Amino acid sequence: MKLFLDTANVDEIRKAADWGILDGVTTNPSLVAKEGRNFKEVLREIIAIVDGPISAEVVSVKAEQMIQEGKDLAKLHSNIYVKVPMTTEGLKATRRLSSEGIRVNMTLVFSPLQALLAAKVGATYVSPFIGRLDDMGQTGMEIIEEILAIYRNYDFKTEVLVASVRHPIHVKEAAMLGAHICTMPFSVMEKLPQHALTDTGLAKFLKDWEKVAHK
Repeated sequence: MKLFLDTANVDEIRKAADWGILDGVTTNPSLVAKEGRNFKEVLREIIAIVDGPISAEVVSVKAEQMIQEGKDLAKLHSNIYVKVPMTTEGLKATRRLSSEGIRVNMTLVFSPLQALLAAKVGATYVSPFIGRLDDMGQTGMEIIEEILAIYRNYDFKTEVLVASVRHPIHVKEAAMLGAHICTMPFSVMEKLPQHALTDTGLAKFLKDWEKVAHK
C-alpha cells in the first residue's frame, strides 16, 4: 500500500520524505488556506521534494471551469493529479479530463455507488472519506471493503485512496483490506513507526551496552 501525506505544510513533507516511506501527497483548499501561502507556489515546492503523485484540487463548481483549472494544474508537472469533487459537474469534468490523459483524483466520496461512478468516468483515484463517516456513526472502513469488491467485480483500474484518516488503526485496516493508497495527516504518519516496547527495548539495549563499553 502506498502512503501519502495529506498536507500543504512543506516542512512536514520534507520530514516524511527523509524517512523514505513517502509515496505521494494530497492537498485540498482547506489545507492550503491553513498555510496562508500562494497555492501554486506551495505546489512547486512540494514537486521539488516528492517524486510521486501530488493531488491538487480545483475550486470551481461548474464542469467547464473545473476542466480549465484541471488543465492549468496538470501543466505544472507530470506528477500532478487533479482533484475533482464527486458531483454531476465533477463527473462531466472527470470524463473530459481523463479522456485527454489528465489523471483525476475524485474526492469527497462517501458511498460505493459514488465510487462506481468515479470509475466509470475514468478517475485514476477515488478518495472515500472514512473519518467523516465515522463521525456520523457509520463505520467508514466498510465502504472501502465494498468499493474494492465492486472494482474487482468489473476489473476497474481506478485505485482506492483512503482519505480522512484519523489514526493508525485506519491505516492498518486499509492495508488489510487491500486498499491501494492511504493518505493521512503528519500527526498520524509519525505514529506509524512508534511502539512503547520498541522504545523500552532500545533503552535496555543501550543501557546494557554502556556497561560493557565501560569495562
